[in-house]
Amino acid sequence: MGVSKTSKATIFLGFLWLNLFQSVVGRFVVEKNSLRVVSPDDIKGTYDSAIGNFGIPQYGGSIPGTVVYPKENRKGCRNFEDSGTSFKSKSGAMPTFVLVDRGDCFFALKVWNAQNAGAAAVLVADDVDERLITMDSPEADGSSAKYIENITIPSALIEKSFAEKLKKAVSAGEMVNVNLDWREAVPHPDDRVEYELWTSSNDECGFKCDMLMKYVKDFKGAAQILEKGGYTQFTPHYITWYCPQAFTVSKQCKSQCINHGRYCAPDPEQDFSSGYEGKDVVVENLRQLCVFKVANETNKPWVWWDYVTDFQIRCPMKEKKYNKECADAVIKSLGLDSRKIEKCMGDPNADEDNPVLKEEQDAQIGKGTRGDVTILPTLVVNNRQYRGKLEKGAVLKAICAGFEETTEPAVCLSDDVETNECLDNNGGCWKDKAANITACKDTFRGRVCECPVVDGVQFKGDGYSSCTASGRGRCKLNNGGCWHDTRDGHTFSACVDNEEGKCTCPPGFKGDGVKSCEDIDECREKKACQCPECSCKNTWGSYECSCSGELLYIRDHDTCISKRAREVKSAWAAVWAILIGLAMAGGGAYLVYKYRLRSYMDSEIRAIMAQYMPLDSQNEVQSHVNEDHA
Repeated sequence: MGVSKTSKATIFLGFLWLNLFQSVVGRFVVEKNSLRVVSPDDIKGTYDSAIGNFGIPQYGGSIPGTVVYPKENRKGCRNFEDSGTSFKSKSGAMPTFVLVDRGDCFFALKVWNAQNAGAAAVLVADDVDERLITMDSPEADGSSAKYIENITIPSALIEKSFAEKLKKAVSAGEMVNVNLDWREAVPHPDDRVEYELWTSSNDECGFKCDMLMKYVKDFKGAAQILEKGGYTQFTPHYITWYCPQAFTVSKQCKSQCINHGRYCAPDPEQDFSSGYEGKDVVVENLRQLCVFKVANETNKPWVWWDYVTDFQIRCPMKEKKYNKECADAVIKSLGLDSRKIEKCMGDPNADEDNPVLKEEQDAQIGKGTRGDVTILPTLVVNNRQYRGKLEKGAVLKAICAGFEETTEPAVCLSDDVETNECLDNNGGCWKDKAANITACKDTFRGRVCECPVVDGVQFKGDGYSSCTASGRGRCKLNNGGCWHDTRDGHTFSACVDNEEGKCTCPPGFKGDGVKSCEDIDECREKKACQCPECSCKNTWGSYECSCSGELLYIRDHDTCISKRAREVKSAWAAVWAILIGLAMAGGGAYLVYKYRLRSYMDSEIRAIMAQYMPLDSQNEVQSHVNEDHA
């Protein structure tokens, strides 16, 4: 039975990952928060719980609640509302913490169903006696992606023995009050927070890649404010693995690895026969690491956020722009030294270690309290792995929780800030220096490059390299970006004030309409004055024709005629005009005569009839009188 290329790719990737984690000495650390039972007294105390890697944990805070163990659907795999179950708290009551059993469906689905029924938090009871594990979100498909990104409540996994105590107390009718506490989930020793993001430049890995890209764009502004103010020290990292020595010459390793199998990344499409290869991702990851190092040498490490967000927007895999040329354009727009970056990257084809990527592989192994980095993406704050939804507000809470109390910067207390990135190199965005118009906008999320609207005129373009005025009124703004010139008191423009927004050279000119419009020499190109007696003289934007001797030039017919002929024609025209005028006057007089004659005859007839009508009436009356006396 045959195996598809995609299946082979998946099997090979799994083998490489297994080889990596069997070959390194490290451990996976489960990040915990404190769960304190307030009542009943027989189980009062503090217990460990493992923070779920989805939803929004309340880092730096705590939530009190009452535990509820549902009578049915105890694993939470079905919608609670279908059975009429609601966990919404009544007015004045404590929030509801729903206790569900592990098994039969994803952890995230259990939490989603409880959230929809009104739960404030979810406790998942382990079904085996073991050490706590991290509840991770599944690889999102079309259905799971819809709820994973919308989970907003915190969740935690608790040990089986502790869960049995809670179930027993709830079943006995006792009120079980607990407190979920994240105040010590992140160490906060001083007034500076060190945090790192383990990421990848791959943008074709589905829901997690989309979530990562959105987070980077949204969090950029806050990250740059914190970094510029000296409140944080940020370091980006990229996960790679090595290919086993026995497979370095295989097609799979060659397509996914650089430096002869030392540094590898998964094939973006998990198909070795098409699309981009894993080694393309490794090279771009290396470039982004070197962008950070070069920017850090110039004391501007926050430029890494600009490069990564701009690369995501301008160089996506879907548009076949995920390449060196596009990356170089982004680097140039940000004013970075491309030669230093190339030197930092080294030779990906060399059979030797790359110092930058070797350091990254060493950093993947857990040290101190951090543990191995095995989940991508992973955020580490003060050497503790962040758990929860990778979302701006949630991450900002976790970072702010890492400051010593009373030392939090203003960004932790208010969203009303700007990054002022546009002041430095215009933020790498498009700018019209002549008209002083820019596509750079400062926001709390960092600067964005969007073509502006000026005096009601919308500029269109990518915002980075070009913005062009469009629609009516565009010619008022720097002539719509089109060619224009003035000579001898005459101004010509290639701007056409319409919805199309094209630059078209005016009549008498030729060119692209943007940079230049050259005067057309109608005389030399024989486009005018072609009659034998005509002589042509070219002028800027037009031409002049004249005739020799007593001849006159007729432009509409491109011909010369004598002045006498013109005078004869004029005389005959005058005669005809007189005759036509007389004819019209005669016709008008005839119409007036007929109208007056008819009016006179009508008045005469009415006068004659008026003389006889009264006599007829008088005789008729006398006749009626005689009949009455008879």
